[in-house]
Amino acid sequence: MNFTRWSARLPGTQRRAAARGTDPGVSPAQRGDGSVPAARGESGKGEPGQPPDPLPDDVPALEDFSVREILGRLPGLVALAYGPEHRIAYVNDAYATAFGHRAPGTPVAGGCPELTELGLLPLMDQVLRSGKPRTVKSRRTHGGSYTVTCLPVDTPGDAGGGILVHAADVTDHADAAERLRASERRHRETAVTLQRSLLPQELEQPDDLRVAATYQPGGTDAAVGGDWYDVITLGAGRTALVIGDVMGRGVRAAAVMGQLRTAVRAYARLDLPPHEVLQLLDGLAAEIDASQIATCVYAVHDPNEGRLVYASAGHLPILVRDEDGTVRRAEEPTGPPLGTGGWLHTSGSIALPPGSTAVLYTDGLVERRREDIDEGVASLERALSGATGSPQVVCDRLLRSLGVTAEHDDDVAVLVLQHPSRTGPDAELFHNAALDLLGGVEAAPRARAFASGVLSSWRFPVELRDLGVLATSELVANSLQHGTPPMRLRLRRTDRRLIIEVTDGDDHLPRRRRAETEDEAGRGISIIATIASSWGCRRTPGGGKAVWCEFALPG
Repeated sequence: MNFTRWSARLPGTQRRAAARGTDPGVSPAQRGDGSVPAARGESGKGEPGQPPDPLPDDVPALEDFSVREILGRLPGLVALAYGPEHRIAYVNDAYATAFGHRAPGTPVAGGCPELTELGLLPLMDQVLRSGKPRTVKSRRTHGGSYTVTCLPVDTPGDAGGGILVHAADVTDHADAAERLRASERRHRETAVTLQRSLLPQELEQPDDLRVAATYQPGGTDAAVGGDWYDVITLGAGRTALVIGDVMGRGVRAAAVMGQLRTAVRAYARLDLPPHEVLQLLDGLAAEIDASQIATCVYAVHDPNEGRLVYASAGHLPILVRDEDGTVRRAEEPTGPPLGTGGWLHTSGSIALPPGSTAVLYTDGLVERRREDIDEGVASLERALSGATGSPQVVCDRLLRSLGVTAEHDDDVAVLVLQHPSRTGPDAELFHNAALDLLGGVEAAPRARAFASGVLSSWRFPVELRDLGVLATSELVANSLQHGTPPMRLRLRRTDRRLIIEVTDGDDHLPRRRRAETEDEAGRGISIIATIASSWGCRRTPGGGKAVWCEFALPG
């Protein structure tokens, strides 16, 4: 193989020769080039349209160098192949050291497994056809990682064209990059594990609602965020639902999320209105980390009212799908995100009748680049209008409809709750009865008689019926002594518990205390706490209070 002839056909050689206005195969002595233009004070450049001045004699041309020696000393791996079968013409010392000697004339497909492993055969075919160089980066083979460039070269005679393969060993860089990726994966897995551990491991299931939730972290290229949700049973059949999003990424956002979720559960036990819970959270968020901003929706469902009462701190609106497929959006009021301070939150409400489905979600579900977020919410409304089935099925369908996959670039949290419409035997497990407490001393006997009749009609065991009547008597007596009109007794039966609740117009909340032997009062709440599964009290909108207790049904 005449490498001097090959070198004259390497890219750049012909351009150099053309600049000199000579045949690349003729030596400077044969050409008889003249003196150096610089010595004559000339620029070395001809006039436009004129051939360039000859180069000086002391500037060697490429063909004056020994190409074999140059290629042999290169630290990169070099192989020359010719013809459509890519037969080996030459490999340098670095190539032979890395992969072994390759006999001239050996086809690459059978004699160079390393090039096949690097996936270069299709690339070499492409370069031979197009005549354009191609480069692939950090291809891995058993010997390491290489960045490979394939250059088309002319071949002498009828060889059919050739390819110069140059491979630079980037194993150290590739290993460093892999270590970095592994470290990032470990950090992300730590953040995801922390995030999931801070979310509820199992949702509380209220008597009157069916609930499901889904959390999906962003793809591998996205750091985990601070999306969260929770379901909290408040007692007396009421349920709090909360969803939020801490702005930012990584362990820090997940840690702030965990603190806010814990705080919400604590504030929920106070049975405060939604806007008061957000007001407390707003101050706490600023204390936890003033640089972190979080959005949140806190909603409370009361089965006696058939509505969701909610407050929003910069979060996206709740969507409700009616039984006929109509989707409604909870609009106002919406305050600024948590942690901003200086804002008085207010509560709103949206109807949640039997057969309806409500969806609470974070912005990862509807926010897309180069698209207004209102368009994303509208897409969610269209998807929700046709989403039927159990809450978990609705969650999955919404994720699919909105194009959320494992490679999604943001965290997504979705909370779906359904207020089922019950018919037949299932409806027989849910009953309500109420009595307005009018009059004076006769109100207590009337309440006991009413409770006894209702509990008997619900076919409760005698022991549970007697406990229910006793609890009704104590709650009504407490309201008559310490409350103000209007007063109302409400009995509710679910498939799992009996709920007794008395409301009046006084907002002073009772508390359990130890009554002394000589005290004539103060034992009612202690009796309730002793015989009931749980009890509690809360202030009602517009003033007044509600005191309630629950009994678990046998079986």
